[in-house]
Amino acid sequence: MTTISPVSPAPRAGLQVMSATTLIAVGVGLYLALIFAGTDIDQGNIQRIFYIHMPAFFGAFTAFGATVLGGILYLITRNPRWDRMAVAGVEVGLMLSLVNLLTGSIWARPIWNTWWTWDPRLTSTAVMVLTYAAYLMLRAGIEQPEQRRRFAAVYGILAIVTVVITLVIIRVRDDTIHPVVVGTGSTAAEGTFDVQATRGVTTALLFNLPVWGLLIPITLMMFRMRLEQLTEHVDRLKAELMER
Repeated sequence: MTTISPVSPAPRAGLQVMSATTLIAVGVGLYLALIFAGTDIDQGNIQRIFYIHMPAFFGAFTAFGATVLGGILYLITRNPRWDRMAVAGVEVGLMLSLVNLLTGSIWARPIWNTWWTWDPRLTSTAVMVLTYAAYLMLRAGIEQPEQRRRFAAVYGILAIVTVVITLVIIRVRDDTIHPVVVGTGSTAAEGTFDVQATRGVTTALLFNLPVWGLLIPITLMMFRMRLEQLTEHVDRLKAELMER
């Protein structure tokens, strides 16, 4: 009978440093968004939600990008750690996508007078969320670990198409009412604001982008990968006990 080696100790120092850095950065980012930045002259305080809404989407993009990388590396090496990174990317990216959708709905209610509209950007975001939710359903429906990892890797690589479409659709469709904060967008956009018109807007955006776009997804993925490693170790122990 094969003896199962104990799971490697968690890199506690690294996780603690990342967690502390992320928590401090989130606090500073909220201060810049809620207090430091001036009130938008057209939208009022509801505009402040953009400091989380837009960076959260880029955080989801980072996480889903990690899923693609993890899937490719798993198919090449068959090393389970890359599958852990892939599933961590999907779960964290899905969470940040829901934050993006929720904050967008909160902003849309006073600006568009509705919680939801089938705008091209909103529709593509909803499709993206459902696509990655289906990834988790796929994993849950396959019991054989190797087959599950292989199928999930291919699915995770292909699913990035929905993220790219969501990212570019507001720049290629003329009928979208979703605003483009940086650069030019559709002339039909409603609720746009000028980052140069109000004090502190640029500072708040530039600080929160790396916080929500990099620090938060990377930190959460590190914890999720560790949890997946522990789960796999428990499953191996169960299998060993069943063989006795």
